[in-house]
Amino acid sequence: MRLPTTAKKKARIEIIPMIDTMFFLLVFFMIATLSMTMQKGIPVNLPTSGSATEIVPEEVSLTLTKNGQLFFNKEPIGILDLEPRLQSLLQIGGEPSVVINADEEVSHGQVIAVMDSVRKTGIHTMAIAIKPNH
Repeated sequence: MRLPTTAKKKARIEIIPMIDTMFFLLVFFMIATLSMTMQKGIPVNLPTSGSATEIVPEEVSLTLTKNGQLFFNKEPIGILDLEPRLQSLLQIGGEPSVVINADEEVSHGQVIAVMDSVRKTGIHTMAIAIKPNH
């Protein structure tokens, strides 16, 4: 007796379950990212004021390279031009915070000269950037 043979089915890739899985992963990572944002306060309904301003103090990055060149937010600048530049930021509004990025081979005196110029303008919020030991 001869059994009827059926034609072998070709293998196919089902794309619908893959789309469902990718959509699920997309939604999962969107929600996970939203939950990772830092909330700095409790949400409240703030009152309005006619004299309020939306000026946010700026963060200034001062970089001292190995060869002693000074950069003001990625723009080359001389040490003598630093004080007038910071004074103009103070006049615009708000006290900017200054972050000093100095190469480890820069002399201590150059860093102190930059810090002194910043202090002369009346800016007191200053930080020196470092990287952690691992």
